[in-house]
Parts: sequence; structure tokens; C-alpha cells
Amino acid sequence: MTSNGLVASTRAEMLRLRKWPAVWVTVGSWLALSLMFGYAFNYVSYTSGSNGFSNEGTTKAMLLAEMMPANVPDVFVQGMPMFGGALMMVLGAIVAGNGYGWGTWKTVFTQGPSRHSVVGGSLIALTVFVIGILVVTMAFDLVCALAIAGVESQSVVWPSFGSVASSFGAGFLVLEMWTLAGFLLGTVARGPALSVGLGLVWALVIENLLRGVGVLLDPVESFTHVLPGTAAGSLIGAIVGVSDGGDGTPGVLDAISGTQATWTVAAYVVVLPLVAAWLVRRRDVT
Repeated sequence: MTSNGLVASTRAEMLRLRKWPAVWVTVGSWLALSLMFGYAFNYVSYTSGSNGFSNEGTTKAMLLAEMMPANVPDVFVQGMPMFGGALMMVLGAIVAGNGYGWGTWKTVFTQGPSRHSVVGGSLIALTVFVIGILVVTMAFDLVCALAIAGVESQSVVWPSFGSVASSFGAGFLVLEMWTLAGFLLGTVARGPALSVGLGLVWALVIENLLRGVGVLLDPVESFTHVLPGTAAGSLIGAIVGVSDGGDGTPGVLDAISGTQATWTVAAYVVVLPLVAAWLVRRRDVT
């Protein structure tokens, strides 16, 4: 893998992502979810005086405090284990899957840079987009919080640098892991449809079923502790906390400690791209 080939592949992939409507639809969907679950529903509940399914038993003062700028680091990450992770898995799957489905990678592999350069460039471009999504989301949430604080005539208390940094780091690990998981699925399936379907079924259904069975069977519970969804949910849960009643944000867990969750997610971030690169290198492109 030459540096020139890697740089050229990264630039080409960045261009493809910037010009691809599906990427911006994915980003827009995530921002819309962040707005609805982080601010819109809570604000409607606050102004109407009624509690919804996500904030039953919460006082108006608590609802308002949750929407203030000081709480942005928590709002920023709370939807990432399930909703954000699922969308990033879709993004990774369509990037790799369409590389095969459109015949782009087959052409590049036979005429252009090495396979490692192509895959490495694609992974770097995806990582840049994940960081960009995190920056945009943080700014978007801050603007929403400032707007609500202004409308409700509340004094602005800025979040601490430490809380912002820890939330940003945890958010990066979680979204990067799910993006790389989708990329691996797209590489395995060599197409977007199957890889997206498998990823969503795993993230939204299978892991939840396994955790439910784990309540009854200890071996299954131990197995779920190393799964990506459990690790991601526990990492975010260590930052935002988990309600005693278990009715908090979907996907946010306390199944394992924050330290164990961090190492588990980091391990996936390292291993998933290595497996994808090995798979591309080993098999024929037909």
C-alpha cells in the first residue's frame, strides 16, 4: 500500500461521499432524531405540562434543565447506541456494498491502486465523515439548547470542557464502531441491501433478544457483555447514567462498567477494519 495510492483513494472516496445524496439523507435523519428526542418532545411536554412515554414522572424543572446548554454533552450522546449506531451502520454498509454493487471497486482493483489502498482510503474517508457528523451534531444541539434558554429567559451555563471531551470521545468510539461494522457487512455481502438488512436486524432486534434471554440464562448474559450493542450502550450509560426504572433512552445500558465498555468498543474499532481489509485482500473480486 503506497502513500500516493492511499491519498488518491481517500480523496476519491471523500468526493463520492460528498456528492452522494444517501449520505446527506443519513446525516439529516440523525439530526432530526437528535432534535426530536433531545429537545422537541421534551419541550412540548414542558410547555403543555404533560408527560410523555420518555419522561413520565419528570418535573417541569427537570425537563427544562435537561434542555439547557449545560446538559448538551448528555443529549449529544444519548441517542447514539441505538438510533445513531443503526444509521452509521447503514452508512458503512452502503459505502462498501455499493463499491461492489456499482462495479467501482472491481474496476479500481484491476486498474488502479492496491486493494489495501482502496479499502484504507474508504475507511479514512468514513472516519472523517464520522468526525464531521459529531462536530455538526454538537453544534446543532448547542444551538437548540441556546434557543430554548433564550425563549425561556434562562441564564446560560456552558458545559465543562471535560464533559464535552468525554462525550465527544465516547460518541466517536460508538459511531465509528457501528460504521466499521456496517463496512464489514457490506464487504461480506458485496452489496448494500443484504448488508443493511443484516445490520439493522442485529442492532435493533437480535442483541435485544439476547439480552432478554440473558436475564434467565447466565451463559447468554456473559456472552452479551462482549457484543457491540451492549458495549456501546454501557459506554454511553456510564456518561449519562441509567434510570433505576429502566425506562430511559433506548439502547443506553449499565450491563458492564464504563472501563470495560470503552476497551470493548475500542477493540471492535481496531479489529473490524482489519477483518474487512483481510477479506478484500484474500478473495477474488468477481
